[in-house]
Amino acid sequence: MRVSVIIPSFNAADTIAIQLEALANQQWSQPWEVIISDNGSTDNSMPIVEQYKTRIPNLLTIDSSDRKGPGHARNMGAKAAKGDALLFIDADDEVAPGWLAAMGEALTKYDFVAGRHELKKLNEPEILRWYELENNTGAVVESQYLPFAGAGNLGVKRSLHNAIGGFDGALLLAEDVDYCWRIQQTGTKLRYVPEAIAHIRLRTSLIDAYKKAWKMGTCEALLYKKHRPLGMPQMMTWKTFIKTAVILTFQMVCLQIRDQESLARWLMSFAWRAGQLQGCIKYRYLPI
Repeated sequence: MRVSVIIPSFNAADTIAIQLEALANQQWSQPWEVIISDNGSTDNSMPIVEQYKTRIPNLLTIDSSDRKGPGHARNMGAKAAKGDALLFIDADDEVAPGWLAAMGEALTKYDFVAGRHELKKLNEPEILRWYELENNTGAVVESQYLPFAGAGNLGVKRSLHNAIGGFDGALLLAEDVDYCWRIQQTGTKLRYVPEAIAHIRLRTSLIDAYKKAWKMGTCEALLYKKHRPLGMPQMMTWKTFIKTAVILTFQMVCLQIRDQESLARWLMSFAWRAGQLQGCIKYRYLPI
């Protein structure tokens, strides 16, 4: 079975060499390729990628700059892929030794798999506390609706990816949640492969974390609007907005924001809920 590793990339010059170095040291008994889907980078990403073409077999770069977003970049990579199975990882992470073999073997048995996300190698303990991920196991997330996993460590049979139309390009975040849910709606189970480890890098700037939380909230409103008619239970209500507003106000008034860690948590919580509210208005989704 031929495997295609697909990496969406946008201005990843600071990190992509780490991921490519990790891939250069992977081994798999079957044919495999790596596709870098460049989503319009303006930095030095692509010259760095070129340096690895002598070290990684069948390393290909494609242009996906016609539409912004990681989902679109992954779809363009999938179209260019020659593999029977697709593996999705990100340009700012690092796959662990044995990752390719573990995912490849899993896809000989199952149609849809997710590896383990490891957070301690690429993130300082303080950053993990910002996100409240100190004790995160990196396993598949069990939501109130259907389980899901991040697109930084997903594998799928190419035929299944094509059958659902790939990632939803309208979602700039949470597109991996939507992808996982739509595949499972076909009756295909998401299988967990704990041996396939990817070291995940979190945002380390307060501004970047704030912006991502806001955008995530906005995209969640569209995600929920899309899946509510398909049987998803109500996961966001007007009561949560009121409750969160009261809690955040209380924390500020009572001076519970004492250091950068508590400030980061407060800002991300505020941005996430504010983003959800904006998304409800933008996408005309009533949280009732």
